[in-house]
Amino acid sequence: MDKPVKIRVENLTFSYHQTQIFENINLDFTDHAITAITGPSGRGKSTFLSILNRLWESQPFAAMQGKVWIHLDGQWVDIYGRTLSKPDLRRKVGMVFQTPNPLPMSIYKNMAFPLKLTGMTDKTLVDAKVTAALQQAFLWDEVKDRLHDSAFGLSGGQQQRLCIARALVSRPEILLLDEPTSSLDAGAASVIEDLLTELKKQCTLIVVSHYLDQVSRIADNALRLEACGFSQV
Repeated sequence: MDKPVKIRVENLTFSYHQTQIFENINLDFTDHAITAITGPSGRGKSTFLSILNRLWESQPFAAMQGKVWIHLDGQWVDIYGRTLSKPDLRRKVGMVFQTPNPLPMSIYKNMAFPLKLTGMTDKTLVDAKVTAALQQAFLWDEVKDRLHDSAFGLSGGQQQRLCIARALVSRPEILLLDEPTSSLDAGAASVIEDLLTELKKQCTLIVVSHYLDQVSRIADNALRLEACGFSQV
């Protein structure tokens, strides 16, 4: 049986400084699967991810037409409509960037920060969510005795897993990852790949990657972006 659709992009056109990046894109993304996006640098792969959680809106001279529908909390939502705020959207659609970006604070505070933004003050509940997310990110055993140390003391691979765990602490339904292993050595990248494969049991993942061997290892579906459009790989 085919898996249900989680994200539906309809008639998407996007421009930046009056240069067309996407034109009339129509795509479906499968729930609980890893979809990889590949293609030459500079064609708009990262921009496409930003469209799925509205991060692009902080950029001047950018314009979008079309619809993005996401099946959230059991119902279809137009993410550019008025029923879903951007903070709520970004809790449901988490983002992990190419370069790890831990906050200048302890490991624990990095993890608790998204919960604090929602007004959660019950320390027992916060502790439980922090622990669960670190365990999901294969990081708990490595940091459980140093939670109050600076996150900057972690290795590059650990920092990236911390950023994934920080996204997971809000229990997102979708996780967007922009070249999450490009700054890591082969060993750390392998751990991240194993983590992503495990996470699709919990959420839907869209991963930008330049590495075709990585795509073949982890992706259920693969798209190549070229000349304003996508093709199946």
